Amino acid sequence: MSVIDWQPTCGLPQLRLRAQLLAFIRQFFAQRDVLEVETPLLCHTTGTDPLLDFFSADYRFLPQPQPMFLQTSPEFAMKRLLAAGSGSIYQICKAFRNGESGRFHNPEFTMLEWYRVDFQLPEFMDEVAELISTILAPRFPAKTIEKIAYVDLFLQTTGLNPLIFSLADYQAYSIAHDFPEAVDLCGEDHVLWIDFIFSHKIQPQLGLQSVCLVYGYPALLSSLARINAENSAITDRFEVFVEGIELGNGFYELADSREQEQRFDLEIAEREQKGLPLVKKDEYLLAALSAGLPDCSGVALGLDRLLMLLDESASIDDILTFPIARA
Repeated sequence: MSVIDWQPTCGLPQLRLRAQLLAFIRQFFAQRDVLEVETPLLCHTTGTDPLLDFFSADYRFLPQPQPMFLQTSPEFAMKRLLAAGSGSIYQICKAFRNGESGRFHNPEFTMLEWYRVDFQLPEFMDEVAELISTILAPRFPAKTIEKIAYVDLFLQTTGLNPLIFSLADYQAYSIAHDFPEAVDLCGEDHVLWIDFIFSHKIQPQLGLQSVCLVYGYPALLSSLARINAENSAITDRFEVFVEGIELGNGFYELADSREQEQRFDLEIAEREQKGLPLVKKDEYLLAALSAGLPDCSGVALGLDRLLMLLDESASIDDILTFPIARA
């Protein structure tokens, strides 16, 4: 008879650390009068982002079974609450992304998502930085807050302009910097090129001495953020990095239902072109946006990665009870 290793992969100290983190987050938002909410994770639609894969399930609802989806983020349902007048809200929940497994990835993970009504991006970025720096202070007491524009960072690090697609320059850069596999992997896809170069050459150096917030992402990388009012080539989006690890992704939220529907259509067409599983647009979200989304900013943070940093863990498995291999 084979021996089954049924034990959790994390220990009691990690369980306590997670409980302390969740308690602190709830206290942080209670002090700011931000309401904790809960929304469905099993829904009739899911996001259209071609870079994300999802889990689907059959709902045996007679007379006709219906396909359902585990959510990659609670974003769409939370925006419906915002449009219904909830005010500023946050949620701690599980999120699900198919095919994601590795040192920093588990297909089921814990997400903190929050939205602040009447917060534009600079003010909201300050609050995000405050939360993360306070959480990480026991381990990183000397970390500062750094904010840098995506385009400036890309140019300074690589000499390439991410807003201008030059296939020859991108190919030459990848060969000169020892990742020639990008030539075949990225082909002529601008999004894949800048994402590949950013993740391989720029991201590992971010947040080594700071909580680093990178803002002003190219418009082609942001399906849910507003186009910047002063530069239509970029959006009001930011990401947060510590020790080279991406912790969060935030937006000054797009409120125009027609523009959002157009972006959904483009992503659905891209999914079809690439042979990816097709999804339908979330009509509930579009109706909510048509009714009126309040001016707001929002962010999604990976709490498991925060715990990894706090615990000095080498792998996400070290701070989960039962990762996918033992679930």
